[in-house]
Amino acid sequence: MPSTTRRHRRRDTPPPRTGSSESEVLRKFLDYLRTSIAAKVEGAPEPQVRTAAVPSGTNLLGLLNHLTFVERSMFLGEDVTNWRATFRAAPADTVAVVVARYRNAVKRANVVLDGCTDLGAPVPRPQPDRPAPSIRWALTHMIEETGRHAGQADILRELIDGTTGR
Repeated sequence: MPSTTRRHRRRDTPPPRTGSSESEVLRKFLDYLRTSIAAKVEGAPEPQVRTAAVPSGTNLLGLLNHLTFVERSMFLGEDVTNWRATFRAAPADTVAVVVARYRNAVKRANVVLDGCTDLGAPVPRPQPDRPAPSIRWALTHMIEETGRHAGQADILRELIDGTTGR
């Protein structure tokens, strides 16, 4: 367990303060959380980044890997057949690879969201036979999902090397 002194404190970035529309507020908060969790994983040391620090088996790299699948499922319509498996990165995946994959999924999701002007409309899906939630629900769910896992990641990163902050 690391010492109680903060050896690697990152400078906290405050949450977004305002937005001109409901959509802008939701997207800014989601992007804030996305940036936060990627920063928590970036630079984390091997093998601790994939080592479970809690009885559930949760590990830092697995959280970001999972969120990559959630982004791709929610906004890009990709099927996930085994959600439990998404909490584990492949042994060959480095921190840099998982972070880049996540950022790519976010970039692709944002392209989809850029084309959505009505928050009440369903998320566009490449598979039209699959029901889709509204953009509003999807953004709210992704804020909740990303925020929950970012909080878990913050604790796991501090246990790994003492790094704290958003």
